[in-house]
Amino acid sequence: MAEVLVYVDHADGAVRKPTLELLTLARRIGEPVAVALGAAAAATAGVLAEHGAVRVLTHEAAEYADYLVVPKVDALQAAAAAVSPAAVLVSSSAEGKEIAARLALRLGSGVITDAVDLEASEAGPVAVQSVFAAAFTTRSRVCRGTPVITVKPNSAAVEPAPAAGAVEALEVTFSAQATGTRVVARTPRESTGRPELTEAAIVVSGGRGVGGAENFAVIEALADSLGAAVGASRAAVDAGWYPHTSQVGQTGKSVSPQLYVAAGISGAIQHRAGMQTSKTIVAINKDAEAPIFELVDYGVVGDLFDVVPRLTEEIKARKG
Repeated sequence: MAEVLVYVDHADGAVRKPTLELLTLARRIGEPVAVALGAAAAATAGVLAEHGAVRVLTHEAAEYADYLVVPKVDALQAAAAAVSPAAVLVSSSAEGKEIAARLALRLGSGVITDAVDLEASEAGPVAVQSVFAAAFTTRSRVCRGTPVITVKPNSAAVEPAPAAGAVEALEVTFSAQATGTRVVARTPRESTGRPELTEAAIVVSGGRGVGGAENFAVIEALADSLGAAVGASRAAVDAGWYPHTSQVGQTGKSVSPQLYVAAGISGAIQHRAGMQTSKTIVAINKDAEAPIFELVDYGVVGDLFDVVPRLTEEIKARKG
């Protein structure tokens, strides 16, 4: 069976959930070979093996932290040369998409972004995408070279499948471009204790109907009761009620959680483009004609300031 390269997203050896999803999808089209780079790369091997990695290629160097994405592209290019994979899978983060585009260019291959599923075929891996604000589902494959595919987080349930996970050192020679852009400073993002928005299994978002920054406490309380991330519509962000980093939509972040709760959001196409692939959608809005109700699985017509606190209380009561 052909091997499939999976780029590992980790923080000092702690593997992030989207990578485990990639390993699950990779097993549908071949045998996963993980590529872990940077500090504590070898420490990822145990978790990667538990989730199907037959091999783990590692390389630790200061360049991965000191410079932008080019050193990582150099390493993936070296891994592709060593493995001759059927495909290369990367998570659809902003950095992941840049890595994928640069790698495809170097390999003379096609790139497919924001896949939500992968299928095997005799002609090569097929990427399933949800396009035009989730109005259509397409199936595409790369016709030349090694397919480079980015996959949206939360597109697949993580399925453990123990494999050998043999750790092998990857030989990497950094290109002249690798040290062209240095990272000169980092400012840690203030932690809220909530999941990362694009990786969360549950997202609770507030919009114009929240009415002000101080009222987002109602949205946050519901999110915390569910262990969810907090999102916001463009209207709420533009009004200064919530940080831009939490904006869900075409000009914000795309999310695809198992559960998406929209409170006080009318459902403009810009917002829908960023959340329509959510598995279950619940909307709370006092306007029964709001466009958001056209795509929801469950809708509540009512004042969010009545509905959301009662929902929060009920969830807390049931959790005991």
